[in-house]
Amino acid sequence: MTTPLRRAVAAVLVTLLALTAAAAAALTLARPQLLSVVASSAAPSTTAALVSVTAPGPAGTWTSGSAEPDADHPLTGDERFRIGSITKTFVATAILQLVDEGRIDLDAPVERYLPGVVPGGDAVTVRQVLNHTSGLYDYMKGDGWSTNRWRGDARFTAYTPDELLAEAFRHDPYFPPGTDFRYSNTNYVVAGRLIEAVTGRPYDAVVRRRILDPLDLTGTTFPDDAGLPAPAVRATATLDDGATVDVTDQDVSLDWAAGEMTSTTADLQTFFDALLGGDLISDESLAQMRTTVPMGMGFHYGLGLERFDLPCGGTLWGHGGQLLGYVTYAYRRDDGRALTVLRASGSGDGFVSFAAATTAAYCLT
Repeated sequence: MTTPLRRAVAAVLVTLLALTAAAAAALTLARPQLLSVVASSAAPSTTAALVSVTAPGPAGTWTSGSAEPDADHPLTGDERFRIGSITKTFVATAILQLVDEGRIDLDAPVERYLPGVVPGGDAVTVRQVLNHTSGLYDYMKGDGWSTNRWRGDARFTAYTPDELLAEAFRHDPYFPPGTDFRYSNTNYVVAGRLIEAVTGRPYDAVVRRRILDPLDLTGTTFPDDAGLPAPAVRATATLDDGATVDVTDQDVSLDWAAGEMTSTTADLQTFFDALLGGDLISDESLAQMRTTVPMGMGFHYGLGLERFDLPCGGTLWGHGGQLLGYVTYAYRRDDGRALTVLRASGSGDGFVSFAAATTAAYCLT
């Protein structure tokens, strides 16, 4: 989750708490009705919004806007979209499968698997990489890196993982490994390289063979080019020069194993059902994945997995993701009730709708 997304999440949580406290007195709509309102109440610049909720309890998919920003093409709920940092959960799952096979030790230094790649790698463990306590500088924070997609055609610039790591390692670490938490995309570039070093195969091929194919996640893909496979939710953004452009096509090699995947609501719900239901990794590894450190603003971070404790009781597990033009949340409660929220285009104003979606899905009686 990027810093702008964290700030937006803070606004969501404030609204969520207020809505929950007032729910009994002020909200009389049934869950499906409210979720329908949520889907249609995104910020004016939002071109598409989608809320999907699964059983137990009232279930369904509610949409607003168009899959094509400049055309009347109503969403069906089956479209593909960019999931950003939710990619991290897939990557962490593949690593934990390798842990289960005895091929990776969570508490071993990354130097064991990637000799000479990470400066000070003999003091940084695999666990610290996965839960963002490594202290490694986030290459996205480098001058010009965090904003490059907003500059003209810079969103089509291609990068290699080595270039991403080189930018990160030009900077000192944020803190000594294991002493604090700092969300850093660099960690998951390292994680992708780690998978490749241990398996001898591209990380995306490993994730596909171990996770996507067994679960039949046919709507979940890695990029072959800058395009987004059809059917897709297209998105716009206003660039630094003031021009509003279609940003559906973008080279996501800037994100690589930290955020380059695309998916659908159904696939995300299937994935989190399988993961949190114990079908992809051992009970021991799932317990490790769900062992968290404080993340701030009511969230905690495990191994590629976020935890949020609902103010009305219960815990959500999942991840959020953001890329130019797209914001996605995918969470699941332990009883299996899952919530996926997508917003294409738009400004931060739309986040109040997502707070209402969480309230409606989990906290209204």
